[in-house]
Amino acid sequence: MTFLLRRKDRAASPADLFPTPPRDAGVVSCEVMDPRDMPLHGASITVTENATRYTTVTATTDPFGRFVAMLRPGQYTILVTADSLEPAHNTFTVAAGSRCDLGQVRMSSSPIKELPLPGSWIFDPPHTAIRFVAQHVGMAHVHGRFTQFDGSIQIAERMENSSVEVSIEAASITTGNRTRDNHLRSPDFLDVAKYPHIHFASDSFVHRHGAKWTVQGVLTMHGTSRSVQLDTTYLGMVNGGYGQELRCAALATAELHREDFTLNWRSMLARGIAVVGPRIKLELDLQAMFQGPDTPTPPQ
Repeated sequence: MTFLLRRKDRAASPADLFPTPPRDAGVVSCEVMDPRDMPLHGASITVTENATRYTTVTATTDPFGRFVAMLRPGQYTILVTADSLEPAHNTFTVAAGSRCDLGQVRMSSSPIKELPLPGSWIFDPPHTAIRFVAQHVGMAHVHGRFTQFDGSIQIAERMENSSVEVSIEAASITTGNRTRDNHLRSPDFLDVAKYPHIHFASDSFVHRHGAKWTVQGVLTMHGTSRSVQLDTTYLGMVNGGYGQELRCAALATAELHREDFTLNWRSMLARGIAVVGPRIKLELDLQAMFQGPDTPTPPQ
């Protein structure tokens, strides 16, 4: 998993296909190659702004393995993932009115990742992020996150029998705009005074293929519970952190429909309230720390 700059043997970079960026933005591009050095179609791209930790772009590579996007000036991290391949990441800087070509990203085959040890795991908040992306009606996307949450995972001897539970403080929502955040906390949206927590509890873990899992469960928000599906990529288990704790990591995404949770955007739009659209993408970037094997309950 390496980023290689090969400018001489290519007629043009993906950025060359993009119009000249305006003065207040720049263009980033790359080409993703598989282990056979062939263009990789459908690789997942996530671009995160380093200063805010917000995900600014999510995309997939085109049939020629290319990715190109326009970004405001700043420092970013790009993460490239594909099933059964090692993730690749790099940090880059976008300057106004310029093109940033990251060159070729050659992905390498991923060894089979060891599953987490059976037992109790808890979320590590400094290394975990719960983010969302919603389209502002008639405008650009709104990016936000929740800053206060707790979570735990119980890994069973058989992974499919494992469980995860997450509790989020609804009032900790932030989008970088105080007026908008206060409105999102109001009865028009989350109504945090009446419903202070957002809760998720899993029903099942289903292995799809490679590092891909589906975590099915129930999400309770705004006093309403609905079944949701987390599309999850398991990133592995390592010894890390200040105390060299055993950690595991995963990325999970889900698409929520606001009206499933009685948040009626159409009625608010009719009342002249500027709102986000009906679909919200939820993203969980998770690290969890091992607490030890479960202790069997002694017989009474």
